[in-house]
Amino acid sequence: MLHTCPLCDTQCQLHFEEKKIRYYLCTTCHAIFEDARDRPNADAEKARYEAHKNNLEDEGFKKFVSPITSAIFEDFSKESKGLDFGAGKEPIISSVVQKNGYDIAQYDPFFHNHPALLEQKYDYIACCEVIEHFYNPKKEFQLLKELLTPNAKLYCMTDIYFQATRFASWYYKNDPTHVFFYHQKTFEWIQKEFGFSDMHIQNRLITFSN
Repeated sequence: MLHTCPLCDTQCQLHFEEKKIRYYLCTTCHAIFEDARDRPNADAEKARYEAHKNNLEDEGFKKFVSPITSAIFEDFSKESKGLDFGAGKEPIISSVVQKNGYDIAQYDPFFHNHPALLEQKYDYIACCEVIEHFYNPKKEFQLLKELLTPNAKLYCMTDIYFQATRFASWYYKNDPTHVFFYHQKTFEWIQKEFGFSDMHIQNRLITFSN
């Protein structure tokens, strides 16, 4: 059975099935994605996010997001305007950045649903552990690109799968809200398709330059 890739619209073959959840591998953008019929509904998705035990004062939490916050401090000034896209219930990136005097807004469809923020432009956008939740990554990356000012940067953090990754035992797919998984070649495809001038990967941090 074929299924359409939600990023590049390629017709894809079944790659793996577990616990009645089907995953497809795209031969064009190299992503792996969950069958749309197997995704959690909105209530189950929100309940999963609300169950996260994150604390804004937790040093481990701050360290986890530090690849993004450190990049923001290095690349931009306090006069720059930022967006924490998919900020979550406990917007740790916003908390750290704001405590350092930076201007950053929070958007999240479940916890900070302020659509007016998506009608503005930003010098930098942070997406920490967000893009693997995209049901429609094509639409979301189009939006993110449109939200950037010239010379802006989009910082994404996610776990990347490689050729050596054994998908069957890969922990990252076991979160029921993780529905779209990226290979390095997926980010190269995104850079070219959406017109980013540059893309850089350092461990879990992927930086797109406008």
